[in-house]
Amino acid sequence: MIQHTTRTFLVLGVLWSLICATGAAAESPAVNTSQGLTLTGPPLAIRGYDAVAYFTDGQPTLGSAEHAVAHDGATYRFASSENLRTFQKDPKRYAPQFGGFCAFGVSVGAKFDGDPSLWKIVDGKLYLNLNRDIQGNWLKDLDGNIRKADRNWSKIRDAAPASLK
Repeated sequence: MIQHTTRTFLVLGVLWSLICATGAAAESPAVNTSQGLTLTGPPLAIRGYDAVAYFTDGQPTLGSAEHAVAHDGATYRFASSENLRTFQKDPKRYAPQFGGFCAFGVSVGAKFDGDPSLWKIVDGKLYLNLNRDIQGNWLKDLDGNIRKADRNWSKIRDAAPASLK
């Protein structure tokens, strides 16, 4: 058993080295990702939560590595093959706005982590926020904050989060 586990880690290590060498695992500054090895290469989007489930189940649902796809520099995971297929048909519809960064943060020109448990669908689009207090501020002027975030996103989309002050 130990030999099998060692062999598995060796194979994964070789695969990870190949991914890194080809640049396939490079982070996209336009998508908020969690670091870690994924079978599809890029790091996880939405901390591994199923983007489609927000729309179909009305709640955050963890996805599975078994149902995963790389999109826009990130790996999206899904709770079912049906949700994976749904996403693949129209990823722009289901992927969180602003690459999964905090919607309020983007409205003020920053990129903060988006918490998958702090979400809201507005006009058919998924938005995440950093924490409950931030989400409360975002909700106070939802339409205005979305307009500001939409304007800011075109300016900060490709900027590294740490470069925004």
